[in-house]
Amino acid sequence: MKLTVSEPPFANAPVVVLSAGLGGAGNYWLPQLTTLEAHYQVVRYDQRGTGNNPDALPDGYAMQDMAAELYHALQAAGITRFYVMGHALGALIGMQLALDFPLAVSGLVLVNGWLQLHDHTLRCFQVRERLLEAGGAEAWVQAQPLFLYPADWMAANAPRMEAEEALGLAHFQGTHNLLRRLSALKNADFTARAAQIRCPTQIICSRDDLLVPSACSQQLHDAIAGSQLCVMERGAHACNVTESSTFNHLLLDGPGAMQPALAPALKEKV
Repeated sequence: MKLTVSEPPFANAPVVVLSAGLGGAGNYWLPQLTTLEAHYQVVRYDQRGTGNNPDALPDGYAMQDMAAELYHALQAAGITRFYVMGHALGALIGMQLALDFPLAVSGLVLVNGWLQLHDHTLRCFQVRERLLEAGGAEAWVQAQPLFLYPADWMAANAPRMEAEEALGLAHFQGTHNLLRRLSALKNADFTARAAQIRCPTQIICSRDDLLVPSACSQQLHDAIAGSQLCVMERGAHACNVTESSTFNHLLLDGPGAMQPALAPALKEKV
């Protein structure tokens, strides 16, 4: 698996691994790079079966596979200990890593994640699957922003929406891979094991998320002892994109606060 690894900002800088949602693209985290690269060595990657990591995913592909393939790619790159920041599906990958490879994970930032797929989120995905079946990649990509962004933000960013649609169609991961990754997402269930996560954990959600109700993050917070919950008032599912300034300020209070030696320097930057 190909990784994109930034230069460390200083010797022995901590590593943060960024994991995207169902789209799988490492570039999803572009609004956070400047903030993070000042303090961390940042790792981004396109998830298996997407972008620059093309592959035909097998039947039965599961969250454990997603976590293991990322872990082994990091090990091969000489990265043995790291933080994970994941969005939605990426948050599930982060939790799976923390459970399966606890000695490797220094801390988690879980953005709009969940313990078990919420009935409302399942309904949203069922609608999107019907769109995919009826209208193919174009229908899937056209519907995507409705679940990611607030309506007023989309209206104010119409040229960006057009560019994202064209890019999404050009780099569509394919129905085969999409459905297998979606199946892995649906079947993931951390309700019985989340309490075993012992690393420092920051949970961020947006109250106006159409796809994943903010109550899911509250449930995560209740299940993971000592976790920090931050609820943004607006920003929708892609709150790190639509409200990046607010999100990045919260972020500096997360992994940085997990490392006392770094916390004062991070606070000065806010």
